[in-house]
Amino acid sequence: MTRFAIQGLLARKLRTALTAIGVVLGVALISGTYVLTDSITSAFDSIFTQNYKNTDAAITGKSAIDASQDGTVAAPSFPADLLQKVRDLPEVGAAGGSVNGEAQLIGKDGKAIVFGGAPNLGFSVDPALPQFNSLALVAGSWPAADQVVIDTQTAQKKGFQAGDDIGVQARGSVVRMRISGLVEFGAVSSIGGATLAGFDLGTAQRIFDKPGKLDQILIAAKPGTGKQQLIDAVNRILPSGTQVRSAEDQAAEDAAGTTDFLNFLQTFLLVFAAIALFVGSFVIANSLSITIAQRTREFATLRTLGASRRQILGSVVLEALVTGIVSAVLGLFLGLAIATGLFKLFDAIGLTLPNDGLVFRTRTIVVALLVGVLVTVLASLRPAWRATRVPPIAAVREGATLAPGRFNRFRPVGAALLAAAGIALVLVGLFADGLKTSTLLSLLGAGVLLLFVGIAAFSSRLVRPLAAFADPVARWAVVVLTALAWPFILVPVWAVRRLFGRHPEFPRVLPDRPAVAIGGQNSRRDPQRTASTAAALMIGLALVTLVATLGAGLIKPFEDAVDRISSADYAITAQNNFSPLPPAVAAAVTKVPSVEAVTSVRGGQAQAFDKTIPITAIDRSAPQLLRFDWKAGSQASLAELEPNGAIVDSDYAKQHALSQGSTVTLKMATGKTLQFQVRGIFKPPAGGSPFGNVTIAATTFDAATPQPQNLYTFLNIRGGVTAENTAALNDALSSFPNAKALTIEQFKKAQTDSIKSLLNVLYVLLALSVLVSLFGIVNTLVLTVFERTRELGMLRAIGLTRGQVKRMIRQESVITALIGAVIGILVGLLLAWLLAARLDEISFTVPVSQLVIFAVVSVVVGIFAAIWPARRAAKLNPLEALQYE
Repeated sequence: MTRFAIQGLLARKLRTALTAIGVVLGVALISGTYVLTDSITSAFDSIFTQNYKNTDAAITGKSAIDASQDGTVAAPSFPADLLQKVRDLPEVGAAGGSVNGEAQLIGKDGKAIVFGGAPNLGFSVDPALPQFNSLALVAGSWPAADQVVIDTQTAQKKGFQAGDDIGVQARGSVVRMRISGLVEFGAVSSIGGATLAGFDLGTAQRIFDKPGKLDQILIAAKPGTGKQQLIDAVNRILPSGTQVRSAEDQAAEDAAGTTDFLNFLQTFLLVFAAIALFVGSFVIANSLSITIAQRTREFATLRTLGASRRQILGSVVLEALVTGIVSAVLGLFLGLAIATGLFKLFDAIGLTLPNDGLVFRTRTIVVALLVGVLVTVLASLRPAWRATRVPPIAAVREGATLAPGRFNRFRPVGAALLAAAGIALVLVGLFADGLKTSTLLSLLGAGVLLLFVGIAAFSSRLVRPLAAFADPVARWAVVVLTALAWPFILVPVWAVRRLFGRHPEFPRVLPDRPAVAIGGQNSRRDPQRTASTAAALMIGLALVTLVATLGAGLIKPFEDAVDRISSADYAITAQNNFSPLPPAVAAAVTKVPSVEAVTSVRGGQAQAFDKTIPITAIDRSAPQLLRFDWKAGSQASLAELEPNGAIVDSDYAKQHALSQGSTVTLKMATGKTLQFQVRGIFKPPAGGSPFGNVTIAATTFDAATPQPQNLYTFLNIRGGVTAENTAALNDALSSFPNAKALTIEQFKKAQTDSIKSLLNVLYVLLALSVLVSLFGIVNTLVLTVFERTRELGMLRAIGLTRGQVKRMIRQESVITALIGAVIGILVGLLLAWLLAARLDEISFTVPVSQLVIFAVVSVVVGIFAAIWPARRAAKLNPLEALQYE
């Protein structure tokens, strides 16, 4: 039976290849995800390791709270005189101090150099201690006072070289510096989109506003001194607010935020790989079911010759196993191309990631092969079990078919119960309180999986009514799309034929009624097959619809929230629309004579009720520009924040039983503990809020926070939004090229563009599942052409033309695609409605225009899927087809 199974695969190469495509693409995304994240991890590891080469221990500031790495809280600096105390220790062989911060390089066009959302890193370098220097000097020399070295990537892209002048903006306005040299970061081939700017210590302390301060001290032990002995000695002289770690521990701490991001990215991409494999499993199961139905007489003959049911089962499973192995191997190596494509995709949306070459680990090989084989074998079990039910007598029957199983009558009830169970799990995950994140995601994933399986199993009952609806829609949709394509396809062909004296042949425009009628009947002939084929597309379009609906539900509430919160004319943001800005930027626009009011929202973190929370701070101008939906208090509460007043959002107040007059104790990152009295409680708008759980006065915040940053700045200007006012604001910001003035409408668009960029990434990733479903339709149509060979021969014999055969196949394909689109869009809207009912930040907004596009795309998918099967069917020789067995 093993030889029989292998020979069967070799005899049906085309069918096997089409069946395997779903697994190939799914495994490719798994392999590509692991290669991508492993490559990024390797590059970051090299960066962090290079940072601490020849280092045994590192001293840094110590935050008093466990702050998340969102850029609003940095470890505090410490006095620079600690460096000499460290050098005086007998256990220390060498020690060097440095400061760092964000340093924006300014291009020759006067604009900030920004490569997507990558960081702009600034730091001090000490050429006298080369053992601690992670940079390699490529051209020029190390920086002296008021000089800078920049990375070769930025220099090459922006046309700089050693000896040129360049603008640098840090905490204050732009300063001009001479580029003393060009540097590269260690052995890493690419640091992503980050820019590097290195200064001597004095210059760095000045531009980062850290006079007499250090951010880090790197230490090398004296020969013969152990690391722990060194750390113990350093600990004895450390002042409060500082800490010492081994080089390995400090590198791990620096990498913590990156590790969390990469773990999220890996899980995020693997989810889409799982979706592609899930869709691929439908393709595999459907293809094998059709193949087994076509091989009924073959299996019956084997049973007549003495093959047992177990041998038949083993033969089909073996075919699936071989298919799975070959598919997984192909997908494994296709993953290298997928990883390269993902690098380019993230680069296109502004997320340029470090890359030190593709990393292909053993784990990637094992997981990809194992998953690919298991999915293929599991998908084959039901068709294989059906093959064992072929009775020997079927060998002598013409057109014998398998009788339904004894449990087939329970199929609709079981499918409905599966779908109901899926919805129940989704509801529990969304609305049950106190669930862990992992539990919530598991419930949602299991619920959606059961929902898809249940609907796919039940949809065979919906095929006939949906096909009756889709039949005329498909006819005219194809006509319209063909008519729209004429100018791009037919005119050039017509012109060429006229030049050579031949009369142009135009394709049929109106529906060919006999051909499309037969195509419509074919789609209804086997509802189970049509439903299984449409199910793959249904899953992809359901998820695409879910993403589109959630995107629309995020964007509209956000725009409404901006209108409700602010009455400003303009907003000041960073060039990348999200980075915080120093207060000096807001101070610059206040000097514009026509500006009537300016207010800023500072951002940070603090500890309250033993948990780290986001906090914000506002200034005295806030009541003029910011509005709140008050549950307790009023706009007058904003004037009562100095020095120890606070306002809190309603959810946080409810969680901790706070009311107007209650006391809230905040522990700041510097270790200061401050008490605040609640002056008001507000309800954040549904589209999100720029304010943290607790909001205090900017003066109090600044006194307890080193180097505060503004998240947002809003302003009103006399005359409102005009070209003259915009020009005046841009002139005021000319010393801060990293900042820009946007009208409120431009601000809303800029903020929502990031949401749209994320949606585009999701669409690209979900397109893989739609691609798998396209091949599923192709596969089904090709198999049905084999199955109906004699039927097609008869139709050709009685006068059906090749063109009519093509239109017949195309009509069946488009109807199948439309059925999948209708069910998928409805399921996607259902899931989006459930999520919107749970999340205040999302409103249920139906993206009508996008849904129309999805429906059109489904028709296009049906047309493209039918091209090859239709050509094969049209090429059949009628006489040979009539003799086909």
